Order: sequence, then structure tokens, then C-alpha cells
Amino acid sequence: MNFELKAGIVLTALILLLSLTGLFITRHDYNAMDSNRRFQQPSLEHPLGTDNFGRDVFIRIMAGSRYTIALALCTVAGAVVLGSILGLFAGYSGGIRDEIVMRLMDAISSFPGILFALVMIALMGNSQFTLFTALLILFVPSFTRVMRSGALQYKHTDFILAERLLGASHARIIFIHILPNVMPSLLSAAALGLSNAILAEAAMSYLGLGIQPPLPSWGRMLSESQNFLLSAPWCALAPGFCIMLTVIAFHCLGDGIRRKFGE
Repeated sequence: MNFELKAGIVLTALILLLSLTGLFITRHDYNAMDSNRRFQQPSLEHPLGTDNFGRDVFIRIMAGSRYTIALALCTVAGAVVLGSILGLFAGYSGGIRDEIVMRLMDAISSFPGILFALVMIALMGNSQFTLFTALLILFVPSFTRVMRSGALQYKHTDFILAERLLGASHARIIFIHILPNVMPSLLSAAALGLSNAILAEAAMSYLGLGIQPPLPSWGRMLSESQNFLLSAPWCALAPGFCIMLTVIAFHCLGDGIRRKFGE
């Protein structure tokens, strides 16, 4: 029984359900402040309590999930596309082209993530697009290596040689024959990449470099609640638990896919 895959699917479904439900709940605005309801403990009216501005923590958790997960999905999707193109091109071509692409990936990987984000912010300003661009560039090398490894593994196999003898074009060989065979590895890497993207976005937002107010973010909610962690622990525990659960969900999903396909 592939327990990791089943657990990943269930947990991922719960996270996505939380995010989608937030689109339709209008009982409270996530930025609505009420000074008379500051630091209220969890109750039926406020399931996860209220924060230092009297804002409903549960509503802000649901609203923040949309922006956090959307940013992670966009980042990983973009990195998968770019990494697949570069990796397949480098692995299939070989020679000097392979060396150029992989040395470029090594150079990108050598930059510390926080330092690279600071450089991007200095050049482009502090915005969601800047964070997306920084994370996209940082995530491309991992997918490039996965796809390059797959291309190297399959390009000398008998069925690829047969396709060449039949006159198949390079594009057909790469996208019709090699890509489907490395897709399980790509899906597993993408699921694990989502967990890393969630952590990266939370870390950036915690440092004030991620999603900016008035939009809610799980990382920023952690940062804002650290000053009253002992007096109102629910303000920090709620976003922290959501980050942990989401990372575990995508990690289980990635491991489950890898086990299912025997990677």
C-alpha cells in the first residue's frame, strides 16, 4: 500500500479545499479590524481567535492560503517549463551545449536564496512579481538537472535509436518519446518543489520580502504574532500549523509518486 501517496492526496485535497472555501466566505473581511475584539480566544464565532487588531485569524488563514499556494504553483509551473526545456536540450544535445547550460545552472545554485532575493528586490522593487521572479530563477536548476538526467538515460536506448533510423525529428524524439518516460520523475520533483516553494515564500514573507500588506500571508502572520506569542499563541500556531501541514502534504505526494513509479 502506497501510504505516502494516499496521505499526500488527502492532505493536499484538504489544503486546496481550505483555499477554495476562502473564495466564497464573505462573513468577515480578512482585513476588518475591531479594537473591541483584540486577542479573543478561539470560539464558535472566531474558530482560531483574533489577532492584535481584532482580525479573524481563521479568515486570514483561508485568505492567505490563496496567495501562498497560488505563488507556489505559479513558481513551480514556470520552473518546470523552463527546466524541462533546458534539461532536455542539454541532455539530448550533449557536448559544449550541455556544458554551457549546466554551468549556468551551477552558477545560479551557488547564490544563497536570501541574498539573491535581496539583489532582485534592490533591482526590481519589493513586490509579488519580484518574489515570483526570484523563486522561479532559483527553482529552475533542480528541474533542469532532473530532465537532463532523464534525457541522458534514454537518448541511447534501442527505441530512440530505432526512431532515428526511421527519420524522426529531434523535436519528436524529445517531446514524444523521452519526455513521457521522464514524466514520473518530473511529477515527483514538482510535488517536492511545491513544498520547498511554500517554505521559501513563508521565509521571505516572515522577513518582510514576500507578499506585502494588505494581502495576508502565512509567513507574515507568523512575523506579526511573534511579539505576543505567549499571550495569544493561537495567532502564531495557526499559520505555523498550516505551513507545516502544506509542506508535509506536498512532500508525501512527491514521495508517493516516486514510490508508485519505482523511481
